[in-house]
Amino acid sequence: MVKSFFKRIKSQKGMSGVLVALLLVLVGVGLIAGLATFMSDNADAIKGKAQTAVDKALATDAANP
Repeated sequence: MVKSFFKRIKSQKGMSGVLVALLLVLVGVGLIAGLATFMSDNADAIKGKAQTAVDKALATDAANP
């Protein structure tokens, strides 16, 4: 993957093509890092809400045999 990346950068014509390719890579890495951070920060909240929903469903099921 890294070899193909460097090959693609070397094949760009002029400096502007290289800068655009590097900018796109940086934007992609930033988006992935941001999404990973968001998901890890909210994992506990998501698990808590899911557990609450399961508990409510079980309580409703137990109350209505």
